[in-house]
Amino acid sequence: MQYTSEMFCQTKHKSRAIHSWQVWAIYMVLAVSLSGEQEMKQTCPSCDTTEICNCSSMGLDFIPPGLTAKTTVLNLAHNRIKHIQSQDLWQAVSLRALLLQSNKISSIDEDSFRSLGKLELLDLSNNSLAHLSPVWFGHLFSLQHLYLQGNSYRDLGQSSLFSNLRNLSSLHLGNPGFSTIRQGNFEGVVLLDQLWIDGGNLSQYEPGSLELIRKINHMIINIKSISIVSAIVRDLLHSVAWLEVRKLDLSELDETQLLRVMSNCFANKLSFKESLITDATVPDIVSIIADMPKLEEVELIDCRLLGTGRWKMQIHVNKSQTIKVMTIEKLSIEQFYLFTDLQNVQGLLSLLTKITVQNTKVFLVPCRLSQHLRSLEYLDLSSNLLGDQSLKHSACPGSLPILQTLNLSQNSLSDLEMTSKSLSHLRHLILLDISQNNFGDIPDVCKWPKTLKYLNLSRTQIRKVTTCIPPTLEVLDVSANNLKEFGLQLPFLKELYLTRNQLKTLPDAAPIPNLVAMSVRSNKLNSFSKEELESFKHMVLLDAGDNNFICSCEFLSFIHHQAGLAQVLVGWPDKYTCDSPLAVRGDQVGAVHLSLMECHRSLVVSLICSLLFLVILSLVAVGYKCHAVWYLRMTWAWLQAKRKPRRAPPEDLCYDAFVSYSENDSDWVENIMVQELEQACPPFRLCLHKRDFVPGKWIVDNIIDSIEKSHKTLFVLSEHFVQSEWCKYELDFSHFRLFDENNDAVILILLEPIQSQAIPKRFCKLRKIMNTKTYLEWPSGEEQQEMFWENLKGALKM
Repeated sequence: MQYTSEMFCQTKHKSRAIHSWQVWAIYMVLAVSLSGEQEMKQTCPSCDTTEICNCSSMGLDFIPPGLTAKTTVLNLAHNRIKHIQSQDLWQAVSLRALLLQSNKISSIDEDSFRSLGKLELLDLSNNSLAHLSPVWFGHLFSLQHLYLQGNSYRDLGQSSLFSNLRNLSSLHLGNPGFSTIRQGNFEGVVLLDQLWIDGGNLSQYEPGSLELIRKINHMIINIKSISIVSAIVRDLLHSVAWLEVRKLDLSELDETQLLRVMSNCFANKLSFKESLITDATVPDIVSIIADMPKLEEVELIDCRLLGTGRWKMQIHVNKSQTIKVMTIEKLSIEQFYLFTDLQNVQGLLSLLTKITVQNTKVFLVPCRLSQHLRSLEYLDLSSNLLGDQSLKHSACPGSLPILQTLNLSQNSLSDLEMTSKSLSHLRHLILLDISQNNFGDIPDVCKWPKTLKYLNLSRTQIRKVTTCIPPTLEVLDVSANNLKEFGLQLPFLKELYLTRNQLKTLPDAAPIPNLVAMSVRSNKLNSFSKEELESFKHMVLLDAGDNNFICSCEFLSFIHHQAGLAQVLVGWPDKYTCDSPLAVRGDQVGAVHLSLMECHRSLVVSLICSLLFLVILSLVAVGYKCHAVWYLRMTWAWLQAKRKPRRAPPEDLCYDAFVSYSENDSDWVENIMVQELEQACPPFRLCLHKRDFVPGKWIVDNIIDSIEKSHKTLFVLSEHFVQSEWCKYELDFSHFRLFDENNDAVILILLEPIQSQAIPKRFCKLRKIMNTKTYLEWPSGEEQQEMFWENLKGALKM
């Protein structure tokens, strides 16, 4: 029993082991199968045939297989990739751009990029990389653009990540947790087009870390700590060309003094973005800017100014002779309506050649300030609050003496006459943009600078252009208004923009003889002709897309046969589609071909009508020749007779026989046969058409009535009978009426020998009777004639 128990236990253990192996084997098969299915689902279809693989936003968990040596661009952005393995990119030896941003990458095998010697762009931004390895970039000798921002690393390691990247041009670094930059981190980097350090919480910067970089065209510093910014700027005094600082809080005077190092910076452009400044710190900032020896351009973008411009000290900036360009966009001044006249900075502004102040709620430029802008050539005050009266004050006499370009678009101007008068003293003004104002109706006479050549009046709600428009213009833009016509005399005009209006035809070419380019896109144009285009002698470009073209035959013929039209029409052929006919709506004009019927409807209808008339005329002629009317009337009579009883009642039978004969045989019929039969004893009563037809009654009706009122129908057959038209009608009716009754009421007399083939073929029953039944033949001898009369009389009595 013990042995048996042990055997049972061993057997049971062995059975469990076998079962476990079976389960494991099944699991492995399923795992391999599921892995295969998952791999099939994770492929990128666009990588099969093209050199550019766009696999973004496809929910991929790993780099898809199937990459080849032909692939040059691989976009894997916005997926769920967590790990890059060594073999993933091994075959993509020709890859030039690899986009891996916005994934969940937390680890990369050290030799993952080893085969990418031709790679020029690598984007690893917005992932989960906690550290960066220099081995990743060791073989990327062609790399020019490297984006590493938005990860979770806190520093760049102890050594340089970029020492082998000799062609590196742009480098983006940093994240909210980025805290340390050490010396040696940028060793090997000599020249950069752009370096962006995004370190809002950067707390440690070892001096000299960026000093080895000899040239940086654009340095972007997004760091809150002013002391760190100051340390970085100290390393870049002679190497940076454009210095851009972001999100600085310059509200404290003591901290602002830390930026005094900037006064020794040789940058030629300085930008402040999303920063905060106050009335207290403005004098120091302006003083620092004025002291920068090579500074030419200053920008303030999306900044805030707390104050009203009442600065407590005079700003001495007369020594600054280099600043020429100032740009202020979206400067938020909460109490802008209390802002002063900026007298303290007039000395700085006097040397500026270009000023842009956009979307900053400017409602007035003081006259004294405008008069100090003696060097200004370009002024952009778009998207502000300037009105007609404030413009008059801003552009006072003696202001803006050499201004050439003025942008006043999207303000509060409403009187075009007043606007032109306010600007009329600007003797050098060439370009004026007053678009997106609300002028409405404009006068007939305006006073403009005589030098004005470019005028933008788009989106100004004007309904009609008048002679207020200066005749000196070379470029005029009146797009997006309510214009239904354009007929101004502008002899020097070269470019005309009429986009999004209500024009139904092209403008007349005579008033604008020198026009080179014109846009009538998105109007109500139905077509244009060869003559219209040729009237513009100097036309090189015409933008007429997005109109409601009627694809008529004339318009399509012009389009298809006009040589060089594709070089003249902007947006051809995609922007030129048919609106009608309905069958081709939405089709490209150049691809539409109408049928002959659609193109020449009236001609085709005329030809059909003419042909139909000729056919009818021919049928009438043939019918007349063949007596078709008679046949029709006879057929009608037969149809009516068919509805009557087949035999007339005995009391209606008036004749013994109706005689059908040819007029040429009348002598024998009337003088011999009639005499013999009507004088017989008893006499026979015969019906002859000459004697017994009712006068005035239709002949066919007479024939029908006579046959129906006769016991027999007697046909005197001869060659003349066969040729007689009247006899044919009588034979026809006999064919319809009598032979259809299958009776023996017909008696045939053969007056002379004739061939049965001489009888018309359509009277098949008559031919059959002559071939199958006995007929009486008129003999030449008198003895046989007696027998003939006896037989005839016998036949009539039957």
